Amino acid sequence: MADPTLLQEVIEIAQEGLARPRSLWQLLVIAVGLVVGALVARHVRKRVDAQVAAERLGGRFGIDLLRFSVAGMRRLAFPVTAFLTMVVGGLLLRASGMVLRVGDVQLLRVALTLLAALAVIRLLVYVVRRSLPSATWLVSFERWIALLVWMVVALYLTGLLGDVITALDSVRFPVGRSQISLWDLLIGAVSVIFTVVAALWVGSSVESRLMRAESLTTNSRVVLVRVVKAVLLFVAVLVALSTVGIDLTVLSVFGGALGVGLGLGLQRIASNYVAGFIILLDRSLSIGDMITVDKYYGRVAQINTRYTLIKALDGTETIVPNEMLVSTPVVNHSLTSREVRVVVKLAISYASDLDRALQILNDCAREQPRVLAAPEPGAFMTGFGADGVELELGFWIRDPEEGTLAVRSGISRSALKRFAAAGIEIPFPRRDVRVIADEGGGAPLRRGDPPGGARPGVEGS
Repeated sequence: MADPTLLQEVIEIAQEGLARPRSLWQLLVIAVGLVVGALVARHVRKRVDAQVAAERLGGRFGIDLLRFSVAGMRRLAFPVTAFLTMVVGGLLLRASGMVLRVGDVQLLRVALTLLAALAVIRLLVYVVRRSLPSATWLVSFERWIALLVWMVVALYLTGLLGDVITALDSVRFPVGRSQISLWDLLIGAVSVIFTVVAALWVGSSVESRLMRAESLTTNSRVVLVRVVKAVLLFVAVLVALSTVGIDLTVLSVFGGALGVGLGLGLQRIASNYVAGFIILLDRSLSIGDMITVDKYYGRVAQINTRYTLIKALDGTETIVPNEMLVSTPVVNHSLTSREVRVVVKLAISYASDLDRALQILNDCAREQPRVLAAPEPGAFMTGFGADGVELELGFWIRDPEEGTLAVRSGISRSALKRFAAAGIEIPFPRRDVRVIADEGGGAPLRRGDPPGGARPGVEGS
């Protein structure tokens, strides 16, 4: 004779009557355990959030391991605390003589089994989610996935899983020439989820290895990672569908419909995806390059399948479709070399020492740590201005992603101080005002008066 399930034992207790003291005491222990578990979980959640915030502000090392540990503690706080509280309550009942045998605590056995399953499932789902950092959708559905898995385990432990499967399998509806039950759909969905998660896990492992391969360029790594992930996902879906028993020949119809859709309404989206792979393969753009496309200037932060993310020096981020990067001119400031020439323009008065001013500008540029020694800075006279001699200082830097404002400001401030010490004047615009009076030396001519009797007046600055 088969051993009774947990649910059958609970039903026997109900048939015997909950009025027995041992059953009422068990229910009390279970209630106390659940309440204590909820309170402890709430307290742990607050402490954990405060600790993570303090570690993040302090900028300490090992923050990722800390987050993994404290986040796991948050998920285990309720089931573990409730489990331990119920265990202590069961020992107290046995010590007080309320229960004499282990078989007299069926209700506690059911509660402890379900709590242990909840703790294990929560921890396993969290570990899977942390091992797949690229699968951001797992973060949103982690709790629901853990709940669904726990419900299946709870049905199995209580002996109800067979009845639920029979009920789901009895509900059928026709699909073409065959019939599919709700159980078939559920098994298909679960198979697809598990195979996709497995494919994502394998893809993450491959990605971590490829990203550490120094023999490959950044673009090659990204292309290989995306191709591997796409192939793995495609194979995972095919395996899941074939495992359920779905005829894969129906996918040919879907493929034809998808081709028509791409040709009609999705051609722009498809062109962006194709352009993304072209950009990665021809190496015209790489992550970290400083580019100018249309009116946008900044560093290439990401090259995704559909778009490229450009981060400007002021922190703003621009999402540029990949098709735009292929079909329009793009200025890559760091394609073959990251060295960029920067110019500082100024003027000095005609009475100042020109050679001394050029030497000061060269010395100011050489003192800046970001200015390259080769090619060396060069200061030149560029023309005769209305107010002074126009000069230009050109120098090279190798980190354009840091911007040019700081280095230009440093050179300008240093030059201003040295010009003042050397007696070199930076001119400011001057305008002469001429006041013309009439012949009698009276009031100045008014607008509309004839200029025939006017004579030169006084000049001033």
